[in-house]
Amino acid sequence: MTDAKEAKGQRLGPPDEEELIAGGPGSFMKGFGLSGFKFSAGCLGDYSLPLALQLLAFTLFAGLLVAILVQVSRSPSFQELELEQSKQEKIYQELSQLKAGVDNLCRPCSWDWTFFQEKCYFFSKSQRNWSDSVTACKEAGAQLVIVESAEEQSFLQLASKSKGHTWMGLSDLNKESTWHWVDGSPLSLSFMKYWNPKEPNNLGEEDCAEFDGDGWNDARCDINKYFICKQSAASCSN
Repeated sequence: MTDAKEAKGQRLGPPDEEELIAGGPGSFMKGFGLSGFKFSAGCLGDYSLPLALQLLAFTLFAGLLVAILVQVSRSPSFQELELEQSKQEKIYQELSQLKAGVDNLCRPCSWDWTFFQEKCYFFSKSQRNWSDSVTACKEAGAQLVIVESAEEQSFLQLASKSKGHTWMGLSDLNKESTWHWVDGSPLSLSFMKYWNPKEPNNLGEEDCAEFDGDGWNDARCDINKYFICKQSAASCSN
């Protein structure tokens, strides 16, 4: 009986303890029935990194969703877009109607011409010599102005006074002291009163007529001056 106890004591003696210690923590825990603890800890270590990535992805997705919702809330709704389009279409229709009304209005003269007694007059903004002034008026479908009445003379003299020296369609280029209008008609004796005192004097080959102050003057044809074109007004009868 004593021998059996001693044998049992030998199995549980120091060599066995040293073996448990030498086997490491795993052996130690196995000895205590805790061998499954290492496996559980291993599982936790393996799955901790994917969980962090999942949390990061969820955070990014939530931020993206919030940004989209903010952008959508700022964008005009379908009803607002329809209302804006309706307003634009209404404005376009009103402009089209206005344009049609303006087009139907009758203007006897072009926008930059002046209407007076069934005639249209263009007062130039640039200066040319007499010959080039004649050409410019012809190109506009008009002629360098011919004075045909006392009322027209007053109107033209007053209008040209603010500009200064202004060509009219009168010259004695064909024959000295014999004045003709650009349409070939002679100057009427009743219009001789419109010459300024002591004019025309033909001083230095002055063969073309101009509006000058309160009357007419003869001047050299090669000098650049303002000019007046004249044409018949359009008829507005329906």
